[in-house]
Amino acid sequence: MIGAMWQDRSKDSIAAQVTYFSGHKGEVNCCAFSPDCQLVLTCSDDGRLYLWRLSNGKLVAKVHGHTGPVKRCTFSKDGCLFASASHDCTTRVWSTSPIQCIHILTGHLRSVETVTFSLDGRSLVSGGWDNIALLWDIHTGLRLRQFCGHSAAVQSSAFSTDSQWLATGSWDHTAKLWSLSGDEEVVTLTGHRGNVVCLCFSTTGMLASGSWDGTVRVWSLQRRECVFVLGGGERVWVKCVAFCRDGSVLASTAEGDKVRVWDMADGRCVKCLQGHKDSAYGCVFSPTDALLTSGSDQLDLGETEDNDDEEEENNKREDGQDKLKITKCHIFLEINK
Repeated sequence: MIGAMWQDRSKDSIAAQVTYFSGHKGEVNCCAFSPDCQLVLTCSDDGRLYLWRLSNGKLVAKVHGHTGPVKRCTFSKDGCLFASASHDCTTRVWSTSPIQCIHILTGHLRSVETVTFSLDGRSLVSGGWDNIALLWDIHTGLRLRQFCGHSAAVQSSAFSTDSQWLATGSWDHTAKLWSLSGDEEVVTLTGHRGNVVCLCFSTTGMLASGSWDGTVRVWSLQRRECVFVLGGGERVWVKCVAFCRDGSVLASTAEGDKVRVWDMADGRCVKCLQGHKDSAYGCVFSPTDALLTSGSDQLDLGETEDNDDEEEENNKREDGQDKLKITKCHIFLEINK
């Protein structure tokens, strides 16, 4: 089902295009957008990855190989590769065209929870329930480095835009910054009171961390300190954070809550969209800086979405499949710089 909705505000407006994806036989754990935002990759507890065409919701490919639930998936910067992390203790690297597995990375002793490509296209990091993160060479599949220091599971990871720093987030309520330039400096960022489940670097030298404590913290890499603490009024699980291309705004999604857009000049929340009512999986800014969010159930922009066939919609909700909803929002904001 594809729908469109417009909502006008006094000084800003939203245009939203909605696309539904249905097919997985288990809970959808992660959704990743290709760099050009033409493809959507999903992974599920059913052990499969599905590749979709974003424009029309058509299934492009079903990807098999893992022997357990797939917890995380991501694309490389050029979109030629994608990677998946699984409860089967492996990380797999796949080529996009043709779709085939090119590396099976083994080394974790427990479930792998996060996987991320470096932006320079040379390496990949994985982290999991064995409390460690592993750095891999994308081309050879060889392990380059092991990062130890977290006292609980590593659940999130991100590379800085210059690929000189790696950030990891953990169930120990901390994020760590690891230098990749050779000096092996480690910086521990404290302040969260819950699992650090998502991380994102900006092009301006900032790191955003989202936590199950309901807050997003924005850190200065140069000063090694927290600049903003965003949210926290309600205890909701933050699921994803994403900076726009120039780092001027940050978007965050939370489970059963709202999609929030924050001004990085002063930490103000400049836009609040009613979020996916069941679960919000992720958000990303497209090359044109449109905000894409993913989740299940509905994204309510203040109006009730028209549905020509109520019985058909109810059948979709009850057919036992986990339905994913992608919403593309063109948000026009007047932000005081």
